[in-house]
Formats: sequence, C-alpha cells, structure tokens
Amino acid sequence: MTSTASPFPADESSQAYHLRRKRELSSLYATARSLTALGELDDVLRSIVRHAHGLIGTDFTYLSLLGPDNALSVRASEGTISADFLAAGIPPGTGLGGQVIGRRKPIWVSNYLVADDLHHVHEFDELVAREGLVALLGVPLLVRGEAVGALFAADRSERSFSSEEIALFSAFADHAAIALDNARLYDQSRAALEKLQSAYRVIEEHVATIERSQAVHEALTDVVLTGGGPKDVARHLADQMGGTVIFLGRDNTLLASAGVDQTLQNSGDAVWPGIKQALEGARRTGRCVTQQDASATHSVAVVQAGDSYLGALVWSQPASPSSADLRMLERATHIVALMILKENAVADAAERLSGELMTELLVNSPSVSAAQRARTRARGIDVDALNLLVVADSTTAATIELSRQLHAYAHSHAGLAGEYLGRATMLLHAEDVDEAVASAHRAIRQQLDRDVNLIGEHVQGHDWARAFTTASRCLDLALALGKTDHSATTSDYALYSLLFAPDRLNELDRFISATIGPLLAYDAQRSTDLVTTAVTYFANRGGLAQTARALQVHLNTLLKRLDRIDLVLGSGWRGPEALDTQLALRMHQLRVSVGV
Repeated sequence: MTSTASPFPADESSQAYHLRRKRELSSLYATARSLTALGELDDVLRSIVRHAHGLIGTDFTYLSLLGPDNALSVRASEGTISADFLAAGIPPGTGLGGQVIGRRKPIWVSNYLVADDLHHVHEFDELVAREGLVALLGVPLLVRGEAVGALFAADRSERSFSSEEIALFSAFADHAAIALDNARLYDQSRAALEKLQSAYRVIEEHVATIERSQAVHEALTDVVLTGGGPKDVARHLADQMGGTVIFLGRDNTLLASAGVDQTLQNSGDAVWPGIKQALEGARRTGRCVTQQDASATHSVAVVQAGDSYLGALVWSQPASPSSADLRMLERATHIVALMILKENAVADAAERLSGELMTELLVNSPSVSAAQRARTRARGIDVDALNLLVVADSTTAATIELSRQLHAYAHSHAGLAGEYLGRATMLLHAEDVDEAVASAHRAIRQQLDRDVNLIGEHVQGHDWARAFTTASRCLDLALALGKTDHSATTSDYALYSLLFAPDRLNELDRFISATIGPLLAYDAQRSTDLVTTAVTYFANRGGLAQTARALQVHLNTLLKRLDRIDLVLGSGWRGPEALDTQLALRMHQLRVSVGV
C-alpha cells in the first residue's frame, strides 16, 4: 500500500529525541548552505543525492527529473544500484514516482511490488525485483509550485517510513529544489552569456574575414580582367594572406610562387612530401585540406570546374590556419578557375579547329582538297606526312578528356587530334610507328594519371578512314582481351586480322561455321548456352570439377551438357580437333566483342 504522512513528528518529550532532531536539523541547514554554493547543474544533482543519502540512511538514494515527455529518468544516485536500474525511464503517471509528481506530496510504500494502488509497469517491476528494492519513499522537487522531479530513498527490506524521516526528507527536498532551480538558472545564464560572447567574437571575425575576402576577391578579379597569369595570382594571395603561396598546374608542377621560403622547394617540384597527402585529400574531397610537416603547415585547395581538375593553391605558414582562412582560400580557387577557364577557352578553340580539320581529312580520305592542304599548312602541318593514326580509350577517363590530351600531344608533334565517331583520335607523322605509339602512350598516361589504351595504324597514302576502322576494331579487341593500360600497333594483332580486315570476313565466317556452326545453331534454336559451357571447359583445361564450379552447376548437369555437345559436334571436339574448336570459340567471342 502507499502512504502519505504528515510532516509533523509524534509528540515526544525525551531529551534523546530532541538531541537527535537538533543534529538532523543542523545537518539539514549545513547541507542547504553547501548546496547554494554550487553552480553547475550536474554538481548540484550529485551533491543533493549524496547529502540526502547521508541524512536518510537508506540502502540507496536517487534523484529523477522530468524530461520533455514528462517521463522520469534518473540523473544522480548514491549507494549500491545497478546500471540497468539507473538507465530505466518511468512513463508519466506510473509507479510511485508518477503519484509523487501528480499529487505533489511525499508518498511511501513498505513493499513496492505488492502495492496494488500504484500503476505498475511490467518492465520497471522486473528491474525492481532484480534490484531487490522493497521499501520506497519519494518526495517531490517543487519549483514555484510545479514538480520538476522527485527524490527517492529505498531499502531492500520491508519497512515503514516515520513521519520524522518524511519531514526531514521533504525539508531537504525543498532546499534541494531551490538549489536545483538556481543551478538551472545559472546554466541558462552562463550559456546565454557564452552564446553572446561567442556571437560577438564571430561578428568581429566575420567582419575581418569579409574585409580580407573582399580584398582577395577584388585582387584576383582584377587578374582575370586584365589578363594576368599564375604569377599574379600567387603574388596577390601572398600579399593578402601572408605566408607562402604556390600555384600548381593541372599536372601538379610548379607554375608560380610568391613569398616562398627556398627550403620549401624541392628541385623545382612543388609536390614535396609536406603537401602530397594534403593534395590527394583535397582532390578526393574537393575541400581544403591541411597537412603539417617539419617546415610549415600547408593548406591545399583544388582548382576545379565540375569534375575537371585544373590545379591547386598551396598556402604555407608556420601557424595553423583558421577555418575562415581556409574558406577564403577555397573561394579564391573559384576566381582562379575562371582565369584558367578563360585561358582554356582560347585553347579549346584551337582544339576544336584541330578536331574539325582532322574529321574533314578522315571523311574525305583518301582525297585531300586544296583548301584542306592550305589549312593544314597554315597550322604548320604537312598533310602528306601524317602517316600514323592513333585511337585511344580508357575505362576511367571520358572521351573528351582523352581527346584534349591527344590534342595537346599532337600540337607539340605537328599533328591533329579530336573526337571522331565517338572515339579519341590523333594523326601524326612517325619515322618509327611502334616507338611513336609507345612514346605517345607514356606521355598521355602521365598527363592523365590513369590507365589508357593506345592503338596505332600505319597509314598508306591518305587512307586515314581505312586506318581508323582497322585501329578502332583492334582497340575493341584489346579491350575484349582484358587490356586496360596498353599501347600497340595493329600489326601486333596480326593473329586476329580476320576480325578487323573487312575483305576477309567471309573467311572468318566459313571457319567458324565449319567448326562450331552446329553448336551456334543449336543454342539459337533452343535458347541454350552450350557455347559458354565449351568455352569454360577449355578455360579450365578440361577439369570437370573446376568447370562445374565456374559455371555454378552440379557435376551431373555439366556431364549432360558435355554429352549434348558431343552429339552436336561429335566426340572429336575434345580430342584431336580441340585446337580448331578452341580457336573458333575464341574468335567467335572476340568477334561479338568487337562487333563485326
């Protein structure tokens, strides 16, 4: 049962009783004074429970506060109590705590689990049973007449709580509620003050940042409008931000620097160990990244337009930069990107003209008009010397990026480049075709910093269109063979010439039809895939268990398929004629990949 008791003690006149009451009241007032000296909310909560535990002398004491959902949750405890109990929440209006909060009066029970006038919660009752909690006294914590929580004293044996204990605990709770309210006001005032001070600091920093950012923006905008270059960018940034500023190009080579300590340079290469990791992080995230080494703190911001990497700005100084400085460096890259894009627009125009002229030559080949000769001659190109056609592909780089790299290479080698029929293509003059293709692959691979395939075809006369068809099919073939970072000429694929020589396609048809034609027809008519079974069988060197695993079928299923192939092709397909069968299967696969 639950009980509420008058806070007034029974009439006692003994001297021992009065001495005990005097000690209790003295302790109460001393505790109240100590509570008023505390400011931090958590400190006050812990002190309340600790002193309450000393006053009441029960097995354990704990304090719960009301949350936003009006549920009670334990915020401080004293005595032996499990973590599960401390973590439990009491829904509104339930348990002894719900009655204490609702009635705003002290309430106690001699045995919590058998108190039938409480609204029990099964989950909490299980915790009570495991904790061994029996007798429980709860008093409200009232602030300006409203309950904000409750203070509890509990014993692990059945007992009653005397009116003196209740009065003492209630009086303490009244003092504790005042201290709790003061602590909350203190926390709110301190938080408001800190927020105000922080706001003032932010405003001051923001004003300074705006002024510096405006100065940087105006300086860099002037660079763009007046046709300045990387040196002007580095100089203006160093003047406004201090420290060292380095401008890296697309290939991470040093384009310009200002205020540079000579110890920061490494044989003219700007990507020394101090910024290499930061540069990689900035390129990966698109945000400014800071890296510290023995010489300085380096902040790196990438210059990019969309997904295109245009370069980077590196700002080095002894101290760690502020977040405002890093944002300013990031914003500076936007202006720098405009400058680079402006320069690129001029280069793109030249690239477009080069691609258009190359396309005209391929479309009209093998004829070359007088106008085409005049236009190539005006670009310093001998059209009759363009005896090498190169096509390129990459699994990670876009065709437009490949075409741009081919153009840059062709421009420095008196050639033409662009995109033709969706493929990055280049025309060059070469004394040694094999070496020319290998050299172009090395240069373009380094600039892209990605895997790339290059295939070259020696051009007879002006027949660039025929050379493009052959080289393009050969490039598809290289991809089908699993090549991803590779350079070669079409002569390296002479074994597969039937695949990309248009005048010999009939020979390829006859060979495949004579060797595996019945199997292809069987698959086509019955929607089976015995061709794949045969290919996998040869790929695993005739190993039945390995072939079954590769096909993800049961061994019996594989044996039935092989028997069916025996019926279609004859048992010799795995015997003396196996080489012809393997070759025909491979040629068929590659032919499908190449698309002829």
